[in-house]
Amino acid sequence: MRKFQDLLARVFDVALVLVGAAVASQIRFDYLAQSGFYWALVMFSAAFALATFPAFGVYESWRGRSKLSLAGQVSLAWLMVQGSALVLMYSLHRIDFVSRLWFSYWTAVTGGLLIADRLIMHAVLARARSAGLNLHQVAIVGSGSQCDAIIRRIDSAPGTGFRATAVYNTRPDVSAVTSPRVPVCETVDALADYIRTNDVHELWLMLSLTEEPLICKLINEFRDDLVNIRFMPDVRSIALFDGSGVIDLLGMPAINLVASPLSASSMLKKEIFDRLFAASALIGLAPILLAIAIAVKLSSRGPVLFKQKRKGADGHVFTIYKFRSMRLHAEPKGTLKQATRDDPRVTRVGAFLRRTSLDELPQFFNVLRGDMSVVGPRPHALEHDDLYQKVVAGYINRYRIKPGITGWAQINGFRGETDRIEKMERRVEHDLYYLGHWSFALDMRIIGATIVAGLAHRNAY
Repeated sequence: MRKFQDLLARVFDVALVLVGAAVASQIRFDYLAQSGFYWALVMFSAAFALATFPAFGVYESWRGRSKLSLAGQVSLAWLMVQGSALVLMYSLHRIDFVSRLWFSYWTAVTGGLLIADRLIMHAVLARARSAGLNLHQVAIVGSGSQCDAIIRRIDSAPGTGFRATAVYNTRPDVSAVTSPRVPVCETVDALADYIRTNDVHELWLMLSLTEEPLICKLINEFRDDLVNIRFMPDVRSIALFDGSGVIDLLGMPAINLVASPLSASSMLKKEIFDRLFAASALIGLAPILLAIAIAVKLSSRGPVLFKQKRKGADGHVFTIYKFRSMRLHAEPKGTLKQATRDDPRVTRVGAFLRRTSLDELPQFFNVLRGDMSVVGPRPHALEHDDLYQKVVAGYINRYRIKPGITGWAQINGFRGETDRIEKMERRVEHDLYYLGHWSFALDMRIIGATIVAGLAHRNAY
C-alpha cells in the first residue's frame, strides 16, 4: 500500500510540473503550444524532480510533521530542480531560447501547486485522523510526569493520528499518571498483553540512559511482534540543545549531546539555498551595490570595502566584507572599539548604510565563497570572541554552524553595540535558540522579518 501511495505521489508531481508549465504558457503567451525545447526542458525538470525529491524527504510519511516544515522542504527541493534546469540551459548555450518571464511563471505556479497539493492532503488526513480514522495507537513507558507530558502533546495534535492507549509507569512511588482515560499497566507482562490484545502499533520508551536493562527487556519482549519501538532518551540534563538528533556515525546510531544540532542533510539543504539566494541577491542588487560603492568612494578617502578577520563554522577564520562606513583610523593592536551613537569616525554615508544595514550587502560574496550563511549567528571580531568566550556561557557554541548575514537575535532587537555583558548574553541566548530550533521555515521567517522590518533599527549606528 505504501509503495502504491509513493508511486501515485510521484505521478501526481510530474503532472503538476506539466500543468504548471502549461499555465505559465497561457499566462505569458496566451496559448499552450510551445517549441520542442520548452517541453524538453519541462520533461528534464520533471525527471530531475523524481530523482531529487526523495533526497529532500518529500515522499516520507507526513505523520507528526508540521505543515510549515513540509512546505519548506517542497519549496527547497523544487528550487533545487529549477536551479539545475538553469545550469543545464546555460551549459547548452540555450538560456536565450527560453522566455525568462515564462520560466519565472512556471517556477512559481508549479511550486504553488506542489505545496498546495500537499497542504490539502495534509488537511484531509488530519481531518480523517481527528475523526478517528487512520490512527496509530501508542503505548508509553516512562515515569509518571514523562508519560503525562507526552500524552498532553499527543492530545494537542490529534491530526497527527497518534493516540495514547496505555502507559507503564516506571516510577509509581515518585509520581503517578494523571490522565484518567489512559489505562496504567502495573507490570511489563501486563503491558505486553495489552499491546498484543489491542493491536497497538507503537511503543515509545521515554527512559533515561541508566535504564538499559528495562530497554533491553522490552525489545526482547516484542522481538517477534510487528510493533514500532521508538526510544526517546531523556537527556535534557546533559544535552546542549533540546531535541538532540540521532545521526549515523560509521554505520552506528549516535545521539548528539554536545554538537551541531543540524544534521548533514539539513546542512546540505541550507548550503544549497544559501548559494542560490546569494547569487540571486547579487544579480538583483547589482545596481544598488554599484551606487553604494560610488557613494562610499566619494564620501572619504580609502577603499570601498572594509575587510576584517572573523571566526566561522568550527572556528575557521575568514575575511568578512562590508562597505566601509568609517573614516580611516588607527587602533592599538589587539583592541577594537565598537561603533557608538554619534561616533565621529562614521561618515554621513556610512551612518546611513549602518542604520539600514546596507553596509552588510557585500557579505553575499562571503556566502558564495562558503564562509557564511544567509541566516545564522552574527560573527564578531576576533578580539570580542576572545573576551566574551571567557565570560558568556555557551558563547563558543554559536560557531557550530556558519555565521549569518542576519539572524534570530538581530530580528529580535539584539544587534549593534554590546556595551554591557547582559546584552551579549541575551544575543547568545537567541543564537542558541536558533541552533536548537532550526528549520527552513524559520530561516524564511527571519529573512522576511529582516527585509520588512529589520533594515532600520535604533541600535544600528
